[in-house]
Amino acid sequence: MTVGRILDQKGHDIISQEAGCSVLEVAKLLGERRIGAVPVMKGGKLAGIISERDIMRGLAIRGGGVLADDISTLMTKSVFTCTPNDSVQHVMGMMTERRIRHVPVMDGGKLVGMISIGDVVKERMQETEKEAAALKDYIASA
Repeated sequence: MTVGRILDQKGHDIISQEAGCSVLEVAKLLGERRIGAVPVMKGGKLAGIISERDIMRGLAIRGGGVLADDISTLMTKSVFTCTPNDSVQHVMGMMTERRIRHVPVMDGGKLVGMISIGDVVKERMQETEKEAAALKDYIASA
């Protein structure tokens, strides 16, 4: 099972934000789209990622004035990414180890999708259910 399979089921739509916008603009986008994070693009390249968690930390540390700041002040610049060919098990392990919930999917330097821990868990549960059904069928036919 690969990340590409998740994207094929989920879709390849990417909601991103250009570098240079305000934290408030990103917060509004996250709320309107009901998503937890967006990749930040600069000149067509992935420059970082900003999440609800990043915004909440900024508010807690610097107060409401942070909403007028450029998103580069809060975004994570060193982004863990994966490829469509990566296994879901590998990505799940990295998400757990690094304590991250959203991972941009890159293919040849191009952003081709975004997956969340919810996407990974859903895929893993579906795979487990299929395996259990196959085992039940095998036992019943034996």
